[in-house]
Amino acid sequence: MFDLSQFFGPEVVAFLMVVGIDLALAGDNAIVIGLAAAGLPKEQRNKAILLGVLAATVLRIVFALVTTQLLAIVGLLLAGGILLLWVCWKMWRELRTGHEAEQHAAEEALEGRDLNQDGTIAGGVPRKTFAQAAWQIIIADVSMSLDNVLAVAGAAREHPYILAFGLLLSIALMGIAASYIARLLQRYRWIAYLGLAIILYVALKMIYEGWLEVAPFVNGAVS
Repeated sequence: MFDLSQFFGPEVVAFLMVVGIDLALAGDNAIVIGLAAAGLPKEQRNKAILLGVLAATVLRIVFALVTTQLLAIVGLLLAGGILLLWVCWKMWRELRTGHEAEQHAAEEALEGRDLNQDGTIAGGVPRKTFAQAAWQIIIADVSMSLDNVLAVAGAAREHPYILAFGLLLSIALMGIAASYIARLLQRYRWIAYLGLAIILYVALKMIYEGWLEVAPFVNGAVS
């Protein structure tokens, strides 16, 4: 399989891939949290966003500790690559469909400001209870945190310090620059497509390397 590390060095390639993955997925995660919180009254909105960021942080740490160990098991690298292909399909579908109104409501909720000056903050979003928003956020956090950690671990699993950096960067982007990253990805769509291409490359690389691990066992069983 084509290997970028032949041209730029494995550490540089892993670092750049981790940054691209974190940028792309942090923006998506921020939009999901903001949209879930947008249906809440103002006094509950910030609590829901804080809950989402804290839950995403804890889940990323837990998944990072578990995933790096699991990927060492024969067969799970292949399974992880196939799962990442599904993540790529979801990202592609979302990028092609586009939900400008929902994304705008999420950005307003994240910033707590009336960005389009219509007199409301995320006014077009259906109302919900705090429990409904919290449950929606936690479910989304589980899925998206697993996606993020799996992609980062697949890109940097042979470079533990870059893997740790990717985890810290992901947490920082979620906690500090979530709304900015969401706006950045909305304005410059090519960044999201670049992140998608990186995740696709990581998925195919994991599938290829995972198959090389599994092939001897498959061939042995057949023979």
